Amino acid sequence: MTDLDTRVARPHAPLLRRAAPALLGYAAVRALGLVVLVLWSAARGKSAYTLLTARWDALWYTRVAELGYGYEVRLPNGDVHSNLAFFPLLPWLERSLHALTPLSYADAGFAVSLLASLAAACGIFAVAERVYGPRTGLCAVLLWAVLPVGVVQSMAYSESLFTALAAWSLYALLTGRWITAGALAALAGLTRPVGVAVVAAVWVSGLLSYGRDRRGMRTPSAQGTAHAPAREPGASDGLRASVRTLECMVDTPPPSGATSTSWSTAAPQAPPWRRALGMLIAPLGAAGYVLWVGQRTGKGPLGYLDVQAGWRNGFDGGYAFARFVADKFTSIPSAFAGIGLVTGVALLLWLYLAGVRRRQPVELLVYTGVVLALALCASSYFGSKPRLLMPAFPVLLPLAGALARLRTSRSALVTAVLAVAAAVYGAFWLNGSGPP
Repeated sequence: MTDLDTRVARPHAPLLRRAAPALLGYAAVRALGLVVLVLWSAARGKSAYTLLTARWDALWYTRVAELGYGYEVRLPNGDVHSNLAFFPLLPWLERSLHALTPLSYADAGFAVSLLASLAAACGIFAVAERVYGPRTGLCAVLLWAVLPVGVVQSMAYSESLFTALAAWSLYALLTGRWITAGALAALAGLTRPVGVAVVAAVWVSGLLSYGRDRRGMRTPSAQGTAHAPAREPGASDGLRASVRTLECMVDTPPPSGATSTSWSTAAPQAPPWRRALGMLIAPLGAAGYVLWVGQRTGKGPLGYLDVQAGWRNGFDGGYAFARFVADKFTSIPSAFAGIGLVTGVALLLWLYLAGVRRRQPVELLVYTGVVLALALCASSYFGSKPRLLMPAFPVLLPLAGALARLRTSRSALVTAVLAVAAAVYGAFWLNGSGPP
């Protein structure tokens, strides 16, 4: 049996059963974080539940759920904070759960986030297991749980809901379920503006798959070389070479020795009409809401950008963030914060490039690249960037692979230390300024 043969082997146990250890570990980490938050908040005379359900975005979402759109706050400096900036899926779920149960809108938001965080953890496991195997899947879920701002996963915010939809849409792409992938991408587009990252993953994957189909029709031998795309004489054009590189990222498994277990990522072949339908469905959520906001504000297709401008949100290629970081180096005390920011951004970029070197599927690379670009290159409130980066879970896969290669006792110790640190930091942060 060849190494290629071993990569296409598949486990036969149901996915939920395979994901059970990861979900139990995730629940334990989040429970620890909530217990520490309750104790810390009680010591400061605050309500942990209020911190989780009635601060910043949580208040805006519950107000949309209860009263609908149209509420805005005009600040003394002339800025207008409109609730049209908040996408509708989470408020819709809060309103539905409130109507069906005795839960308040805030309670419903908290319940949705808790359930969505478990769905996100399961989706992250499914994606990581598909690419690198179950042990890396377990480690990826635990690393996502112990992020320093992981407490947001338990808040009545939309990050957990969005991550769940994104992860399962990516898994659907990896397994050739195009209509499911498109539908989940549409729902992700109704959850947060960064839903365009999921749409981009669906479209790029779809276009590359059609390119492979056309090349296979022109090259009879291509049917027998699924992991070695056919070379065409004279194919030196730069664009064609770039496309072929992306196709290799999809078709070629990780290099030997990249992880303790290698798994095939080649999706089952789907009829072209299914791919086309999935691609058509994917942008409907984001495009539909943006166009509705433009119609409601009377400012046309770009009306949503005006709404975001009222919150001083925009995309400037990272200029404002770069200035913010540079200002930290104007004094000695704040310079340490500047060093931390530069180190954090460098680590994110290094992890993304590590995913490229390990030949992550192009679906993950496109999705992660767009999430990172939107988070790091936006001119929004800079304190919110850590939680905006939370959905970029594929950047954790290189770290998860390294953790998976450790002995079980060592990986458990590392995870436990990180879980305690995240719980303490989350309680400190939430009782202080965060999260914006």
